[in-house]
Amino acid sequence: MAAAERRAFAHKINRTVAAEVRKQVSRERSGSPHSSRRCSSSLGVPLTEVIEPLDFEDVLLSRPPDAEPGPLRDLVEFPADDLELLLQPRECRTTEPGIPEDEKLDAQVRAAVEMYTEDWLIAHRRYQHLSAAYSPITTETQRERQKGLTRQVYEQDASGDEKSSPEDADDPRHSSGSPEDTPRSSGASGIFDLRNLAADSLLPSLLERTAPEDVDRRNEVLRRQHRPRTLLSLYPAPDEDEAVERCSRPEPPHEHFGQRILVKCLSLKFEIEIEPIFGILALYDVREKKKISENFYFDLNSDSTKGLLRAHGTYPAISTLARSAIFSVTYPSPDIFLVIKLEKVLQQGDISECCEPYMVMKEVDTAKNKEKLEKLRLAAEQFCTRLGRYRMPFAWTAVHLANIVSSAGQPDRDSDSEGERRPAWTDRRRRGLSDRTSSGDDACSFSGFRPATLTVTNFFKQEAERLSDEDLFKFLADMRRPSSLLRRLRPVTAQLKIDISPAPENPHFCLSPELLHVKPYPDPRGRPTKEILEFPAREVYAPHTSYRNLLYVYPHSLNFSSRQGSVRNLTVRVQYMAGEDPSQALPVVFGKSSCSEFTREAFTPVVYHNKSPEFYEEFKLHLPACVTENHHLLFTFYHVSCQPRPGTALETPVGFTWIPLLQHGRLRTGPFCLPVSVDQPPPSYSVLTPDVALPGMRWVDSHKGVFSVELTAVSSVHPQDPHLDKFFTLVHVLEEGAFPIRLKDGVLSEGTVEQELRASLAALRLTSPEPLVAFSHHVLDKLVRLVVRPPIIGGQLVNLGRGAFEAMAHVVSVVHRSLESAQDARGHCPLLAAYVYYAFRVPGMEPNLPGGAPPVTVQPATLARASGRPASLYLARSKSISSSNPDLAVALGSVDDEVSRILASKLLHEELALQWVVSGSAVREAVLQHAWFFFQLMVKSMTLHLILGQRLDTPRKIRFPGRFLDDIAALVGNVGMEVITRVYKDVELAERLNASLAFFLSDLLSLADRGFVFSMVRAHYKQVASRLQSAPNPALLLTLRMDFTRILCSHEHYVTLNLPCCPLSPPASPSPSVSSTTSQSSTFSSQAPDSKVTSMFELSGPFRQQHFLAGLLLTELALALEPEAEGASLLHKKAISAVHSLLSGHDADPRYAEATVKTRVAELYLPLLSLARDTLPRLHDFAEGPGQRSRLASMLDSDTEGEGDIGGTINPSVAMAIAGGPLAPGSRGSISQGPATGSRSGCPLSAESSRTLLVCVLWVLKNAEPALLQHWAADLSPPQLGRLLDLLYLCLAAFEYKGKKAFERINSLTFKKSLDMKARLEEAILGTIGARQEMVRRSRERSPFGNQENVRWRKSITHWRQTSDRVDKTKEEIEHEALVDGNLATEASLVVLDTLEIIVQTVMLSEARESVLGAVLKVVLYSLGSAQSALFLQHGLATQRALVSKFPELLFEEETELCADLCLRLLRHCGSRISTIRTHASASLYLLMRQNFEIGNNFARVKMQVTMSLSSLVGTTQNFSEEHLRRSLKTILTYAEEDVGLRDSTFAEQVQDLMFNLHMILTDTVKMKEHQEDPEMLIDLMYRIARGYQGSPDLRLTWLQNMAGKHAELGNHAEAAQCMVHAAALVAEYLALLEDSRHLPVGCVSFQNISSNVLEESAISDDILSPDEEGFCSGKYFTELGLVGLLEQAAVYFTMGGLYEAVNEVYKTLIPILEAHRDYKKLAAVHGKLQEAFTKIMHQCPFPQPQRVFGTYFRVGFYGARFGDLDEQEFVYKEPSITKLAEISHRLEEFYTERFGEDVVEIVKDSNPVDKTKLDPQKAYIQITYVEPHFDTYELKDRVTYFDRNYGLRTFLFCTPFTPDGRAHGELHEQHKRKTLLSTDHAFPYIKTRIHVCHREEGPLEVAQVFLAEIPEDPKLFRHHNKLRLCFKDFCKKCEDALRKNKALIGPDQKEYHRELERNYTRLREALQPLLTQRLPQLLAPTTASLRHSLNRASFRKLDL
Repeated sequence: MAAAERRAFAHKINRTVAAEVRKQVSRERSGSPHSSRRCSSSLGVPLTEVIEPLDFEDVLLSRPPDAEPGPLRDLVEFPADDLELLLQPRECRTTEPGIPEDEKLDAQVRAAVEMYTEDWLIAHRRYQHLSAAYSPITTETQRERQKGLTRQVYEQDASGDEKSSPEDADDPRHSSGSPEDTPRSSGASGIFDLRNLAADSLLPSLLERTAPEDVDRRNEVLRRQHRPRTLLSLYPAPDEDEAVERCSRPEPPHEHFGQRILVKCLSLKFEIEIEPIFGILALYDVREKKKISENFYFDLNSDSTKGLLRAHGTYPAISTLARSAIFSVTYPSPDIFLVIKLEKVLQQGDISECCEPYMVMKEVDTAKNKEKLEKLRLAAEQFCTRLGRYRMPFAWTAVHLANIVSSAGQPDRDSDSEGERRPAWTDRRRRGLSDRTSSGDDACSFSGFRPATLTVTNFFKQEAERLSDEDLFKFLADMRRPSSLLRRLRPVTAQLKIDISPAPENPHFCLSPELLHVKPYPDPRGRPTKEILEFPAREVYAPHTSYRNLLYVYPHSLNFSSRQGSVRNLTVRVQYMAGEDPSQALPVVFGKSSCSEFTREAFTPVVYHNKSPEFYEEFKLHLPACVTENHHLLFTFYHVSCQPRPGTALETPVGFTWIPLLQHGRLRTGPFCLPVSVDQPPPSYSVLTPDVALPGMRWVDSHKGVFSVELTAVSSVHPQDPHLDKFFTLVHVLEEGAFPIRLKDGVLSEGTVEQELRASLAALRLTSPEPLVAFSHHVLDKLVRLVVRPPIIGGQLVNLGRGAFEAMAHVVSVVHRSLESAQDARGHCPLLAAYVYYAFRVPGMEPNLPGGAPPVTVQPATLARASGRPASLYLARSKSISSSNPDLAVALGSVDDEVSRILASKLLHEELALQWVVSGSAVREAVLQHAWFFFQLMVKSMTLHLILGQRLDTPRKIRFPGRFLDDIAALVGNVGMEVITRVYKDVELAERLNASLAFFLSDLLSLADRGFVFSMVRAHYKQVASRLQSAPNPALLLTLRMDFTRILCSHEHYVTLNLPCCPLSPPASPSPSVSSTTSQSSTFSSQAPDSKVTSMFELSGPFRQQHFLAGLLLTELALALEPEAEGASLLHKKAISAVHSLLSGHDADPRYAEATVKTRVAELYLPLLSLARDTLPRLHDFAEGPGQRSRLASMLDSDTEGEGDIGGTINPSVAMAIAGGPLAPGSRGSISQGPATGSRSGCPLSAESSRTLLVCVLWVLKNAEPALLQHWAADLSPPQLGRLLDLLYLCLAAFEYKGKKAFERINSLTFKKSLDMKARLEEAILGTIGARQEMVRRSRERSPFGNQENVRWRKSITHWRQTSDRVDKTKEEIEHEALVDGNLATEASLVVLDTLEIIVQTVMLSEARESVLGAVLKVVLYSLGSAQSALFLQHGLATQRALVSKFPELLFEEETELCADLCLRLLRHCGSRISTIRTHASASLYLLMRQNFEIGNNFARVKMQVTMSLSSLVGTTQNFSEEHLRRSLKTILTYAEEDVGLRDSTFAEQVQDLMFNLHMILTDTVKMKEHQEDPEMLIDLMYRIARGYQGSPDLRLTWLQNMAGKHAELGNHAEAAQCMVHAAALVAEYLALLEDSRHLPVGCVSFQNISSNVLEESAISDDILSPDEEGFCSGKYFTELGLVGLLEQAAVYFTMGGLYEAVNEVYKTLIPILEAHRDYKKLAAVHGKLQEAFTKIMHQCPFPQPQRVFGTYFRVGFYGARFGDLDEQEFVYKEPSITKLAEISHRLEEFYTERFGEDVVEIVKDSNPVDKTKLDPQKAYIQITYVEPHFDTYELKDRVTYFDRNYGLRTFLFCTPFTPDGRAHGELHEQHKRKTLLSTDHAFPYIKTRIHVCHREEGPLEVAQVFLAEIPEDPKLFRHHNKLRLCFKDFCKKCEDALRKNKALIGPDQKEYHRELERNYTRLREALQPLLTQRLPQLLAPTTASLRHSLNRASFRKLDL
């Protein structure tokens, strides 16, 4: 508590009593959505209830239309031209309409023709395309809007990645090689360098003294320039998975085609060419045993061959010369064959005989067979002349299409499917017919294969007995078998070349199956391609859209075996007869190839000498529009005589039969087996069937059926379904009113027609689906007509509404069911949707649009109105209206009849609503399944009623009668109830119903009384709310309700619907609003807060009442964000996505482009700010670190702990703690736990949701009125304001620019498409995730909702998610993404900056100013510290300058942290590679110094902080550009020189000193940069810099910390701990100077037990600094708390390094301090840690076999000029334990090889002294020897434990082997070793891992060379020098004596050893000779004291060598 007291005092925060705060906060919480909002009330209406909206129409009436100025006027009311009627011309595929011209069409044909020629009637909402439903914001549209963005310049993009890209070319490292190491003292060269540098450009107005207001104004103007107009165009498009409102206009109905294949016949060549051959192509499906296309006839004969048929040929029509055909295949399957049949002119002889020449003769033998060929040609010519009109079967073959498609390969298939990726929302049910087909088959596609050219060589001859289709299917099935029987047959060899390819999109020169020219048809003379009609293998459900009326006749077989006489070569002639006279044969038979287009007759091919022939012929006929009872097909059977015998006719008729085409008004089709008469049929035969035995006629085979034939019609006029036929007939009868009529076998009179009609309506459900779908438009039109225009039968009005409604429901169900696979995402059947949108029109309301005038009704005559409706609307269609004069109407019935009919007319929408409400359960179920259709039908009917009835000017309240509105309300209630009850049984249906209902209400908003619609919405909400109480899984219902709200809000006039322009009315009730009760807490406004403004920012009663839809949406969001919300993560995403989608829509909407308009729009979303602010604890923390979300809120909250510094961790228990609420932002409850856990924090938001919510907040801040925001901010209490600042802080973090490299790196990772893959950007950027972790993590996350939220950075950077999920992006795409991300980050930061400026202006006068401004400054600092663009930085730095100049006390009076942070940020930017950033940063830094100077005539604080910042910057930043920083230093110097205001002061001089000092530090850092990769050298340099700062403790401390950081990074924990101990010793020295406290350490001495090296820190003494001097030792560490922190850190490092004994020593120093502070919590922790340490010592250190390993030591010597400073230096390296000699050797060799190049580095393999003269000067030599610690005997007494023997090591030992004869190694008995002792400057472990060797004890020679080499300068030392010389002389003498004695004593075996001793002695004497002979000048009196000094000096000199 004491600390908190002291800190609060420091903050100067006015302290309120805790109880007071508690009251205030709980009050504040209750107004925020985080108290259980369910009870929060504003106007007493909780959020869970929907407030009653204002009456929309009344509000508009009460406001004069011109109340709003200019552009705002459009927001007040819907535009006048909102609804319009469009007549869209029906697209016709062919150049001619192809509909019958005849005048006398019967009702059915007339209806069909009308239906196929009518234009589409579209009821259009002119502005609907602006709604998100129709122009969604997708990745593509965003990409469009992002064009023309300027590229933002970012430091990290400019600098590149320090490891991969070279630095700027003028980097000093590359230009000057290695700069000389200038000692720190000689700064001359540095000054010189700095003077010569060029400065950056100066900011012109910087030195002027301007009023702060003007500065702010100027900054704001600059900030507002060149800003993007829209924010959300820079953010990824809204999530498409959530886009429930997405609609698309249905495609207009069009003709159905399958996959289309183009087949071109190129050439046909036989071995012999003697006669014309004709080809037929068709497709057959073997599996379905069905012919699936009509025939295509082609003729590839040469002109000379064709000439043979001149006698028979008319001039061939161009349509019959086609050689290519387009086949359509709806159901591709591997069983489809292209069958080619060939025919030739009939000739004598059976097929085998006629084929023989083709099989026997070969082209090569032409000369040999000349005569035979001549003979054959002659015969052929004769046959052609005589029998040219008859054909005979010749040969056939088949091509298996699947082989072509697969062998041609499908190169494009994958890429296509990828390119055509549909967005997620359409994927759900997007499987067209083509896919459904392939479900069973092996999937097979005929689109997108590579075109292939085939040459078919083998044909099989036709066999007379096996011509039928059944036989053909057997052959085809056989062909697929490997051992085909056909292969064994002898083939007819020929060459048929055909091309098969996918048909182009719009082929030229194409003819439809009716031979109409398909567009485009450039030239009528071009050879055409024919479209071949498909006979689909299975049902195809598609409505008819064009007139088609074709009849196909298939004669199958004829049996004349019992017919007497010469009947052998039989042919059948087919004629279409309009009557019985032969001249009445109609020319409706389509010609084949090379003939006329239509003929009156056609023949089947002849099978020679066969009385019972089979046929494969297909006759195609064009049915006349009007088929009457007399129309029939006449078949005549002929015997053809092939041999020209005299007296014999060419053809003899041998039989007749016929088929009447109409029976009971129905077309007759299907199979027939007909009897054949021998005689000509008698008159009037055509109305009877041949089955009737006519008197006096002779029949073949006694009137049995002998001729089998089949008729198939392909007609869009004749339904060919009994139920449909009957229905249409009845309806047309009623329209014509022509009774009686014959129906089937009965006769219909007026009396029975009603009953028949009702039965027929009921029987529609028995219709088979295919014709029903095909004629669905007709059926629906007729049903609508029956509802709207009830028929009058016998003068009575017959109400068929109910029957028609039920039938309609049934038809819709059948159509839906049939087309289930083609449904869109919302479960709508596109075919029905197209019907409503394009084809549906209300009978009798005929639009007439002359020259674009508004649609008006056709007949303006007015009749008496019974119902108050204009009668003109319902004039019967049966009136033929003259187009020129609408009054000339010819009535069919009497006038009375017409009037009563008009009065009886009903309105479809009213009738539908009524029938639906009163319908029975069975029908209701059917209607509910497809409710959307009926809703859309009603809406279009209502629209047509308003437009055509000219009721658009009627006030909305009276547009529709009350009873209709009642029905609608009942209907909406019913459907709403169904949604709620079905959601748990059938979710999908509930979803569909929910959406349909929402769309219906949304449509009504454009048509009806809007207040009424709102009341229905409210009623629906109430229904849902009442069910929520008892719902088992409320999340499901809430999801539906959210979708419902989202759809309503997607209305194109959503903004207008929220009454944006009316001012909020203050609460009418006397009860005080929440905001007014908080007035005491609003610190910033002298008067009580403006409740009007407050209620605009809260989800208050007035807000929700007026902005009804916005209120609903934000309430949904508020409830979803409640901590206790169920199913939270899903709901978060949904609610946030809905808001995001709307805001994106507003941004893209041209209507709201003007700023004034947009501010009004933004007012609808102001409560979002409070919502987000209160959700802060659960937003994803983009700014790293635990519990940091409330960093600033806690600062402004007087009672919380925590320093509030940006870097440190801040205690997150904000105001809630005071208010007594158990808030723990750290605890993240999961959904499954529910509220039982008692945690209030609720479910955290995923990173993606958080980011989207934040971008919405930024949108509001960007577009809202600044004055309004200022008002609001003034009303906030400090903790609320703190949370707002936290929110802004989070915004900066969330949108920070990640850098182009990140995008590239992301792209290079190959992602698998797992749930969160796209979500893991962060890991990818940091490169921290491996495949294994990925797998483990995925396995953990398989739960449906659970746990996703704990993943860091889940899907947060959605840019990568969006781009259609592809990972391999092109370079351009990556560039583009980086460009957009850069712009987004810049704009987001600028919006935050704008808001901060507003807050600053607000709090200028308040009493809590300091704390708020401190928090603001922290946000500004954070923004300057994160990755920002140059554009932002110049504004950000301008704001920072303004802040500092207005409130200098923020930095210079209070805590130093802010000043330190600011200096660090500014320096970093001063080193930027981008000149504008440098310009602004140096300006800021200069002003900071000036400001500091002006306050107290020196700027020690800034000096200190800048120097420290530079040090830490250099220590921690890797890609730091010192060259650019130098330029900034020069710029600052220039400012100082030019600043006139401070000329007379010492300021400029001080600045100059500081700059030169910084320049020096930089010079050192260049070196560091060079050694970035060499950890030892790097640490040495850091060590040297730290040593250079011995005089400035703050900086030395900084560098010690930098070193610790580096060590920790390298895993050297012992060294890191030593750095911390040194730092602590430094602080202890300083604290000891300040005050003499018993509990504090005395200084360095106290730390001696931890490390003997620590005494170096005692350099701080009174002569270096006075502790009171401003700016010195002012860092946060130079306090008791700082000391504690450093010691704790040291203990941690020691523990990590396993040095537990040292931990104890550290705590010995720490415990007294903690005891003095009575900090028992920490004491408990410390003792706990001590216990752990001692336990570990016991377990791990049983002497003598310890389990700990501390380090391995090596002596490393460097030799060679290449090493620079290191040449001839020796070090002891400490390596990790159990490092082998080979390892360190390899490491160093590799490292230096990389540095110096190959073949330069050599490792010296022995440990003998290195002779420098023998080394190659071009090479670098390294000598490495293993050494081990050495202790003297007396030392071992103290060093008992293993730890003692591995800690505080200064002396090391290594042994060099030698043998007496001079070799290093020899036999065991002669091996000796020489021991060498090394002493190091410092004891290990030290603050670095290699320590210089200061002393080498090898023997006396070493000592002599060290001490006798030079005569000392100090005469006092002469005596000692001389004494030592004499000792050595004596030593030599003794050695010589010893050798002599030895020689006398040894035996012969030691002779060799003795000689070696003598050699070495001689060498010693020679080496000592010059040292012993030099003379001293004189000797003085001895001074013993100086001896020690000289020794020290000498040892240091050795060091410096």
